[in-house]
Amino acid sequence: MTDATAPVALTADGVTKAYGERRALQGVSFSAHRGERIAIIGPNGAGKTTLLQILAGSLKPTGGSVSLKEGEIGWVPQQPALYTKLTVAENLRLFARLERVADVAGTVERMLDQTGLRDRARDELGSLSGGNRQRVNVAIGLLAEPSVLLLDEPSSSLDPRQRERLWAFVSGLAEAGTAVVYATHNVAEAERFADRVLVLADGELLFSGSPRELERTVGGDAEAPDLESAFVRFLHDRGH
Repeated sequence: MTDATAPVALTADGVTKAYGERRALQGVSFSAHRGERIAIIGPNGAGKTTLLQILAGSLKPTGGSVSLKEGEIGWVPQQPALYTKLTVAENLRLFARLERVADVAGTVERMLDQTGLRDRARDELGSLSGGNRQRVNVAIGLLAEPSVLLLDEPSSSLDPRQRERLWAFVSGLAEAGTAVVYATHNVAEAERFADRVLVLADGELLFSGSPRELERTVGGDAEAPDLESAFVRFLHDRGH
């Protein structure tokens, strides 16, 4: 659990996104603290990816604002635009230049060590397993040493062992002070690896609190048996 007194790294204030008459997001507000792990959960079409894209600065909101208190934002989309014919190191060098990193060579060396990819540095990306490709994807999101890391369904294509390695690495980043905000359909993953969950449905933020608090919300005197049960019951009780 992150320290509630930790500095705020990111604030979303009344973020709204409309496409014509349809509102993909409706006045979403929350803050992320340094070292905090926040999972965004919700049914398909809830607005999870839209919210992450706005936080990352790759999509403009219709209303509201996003404030980054310090540092940079690292963005790891679900479908990364990596170059399969380039090696791991070549991909990292390319994106480091695009990020205008001051010390490209030093940054690439640091990321190879930090993500455990040094033994794969000369391998073409197309030859890597899904787990190693995702590690490259996360490494690119970390090139600018961001204070906030955003991930969209980061483990969706990984097997159980690869997922464990990914979350061990991401949790280590949070322990070092990075705020981690991720969207996932895997509610058990949110239960294990999130300090706080945000429940989105039809673009509205319906709940913000710890996994245990969500279980208590629907359990009355007795908590729900697990977060997934609590999540399903919570949505049902609110007509979703």
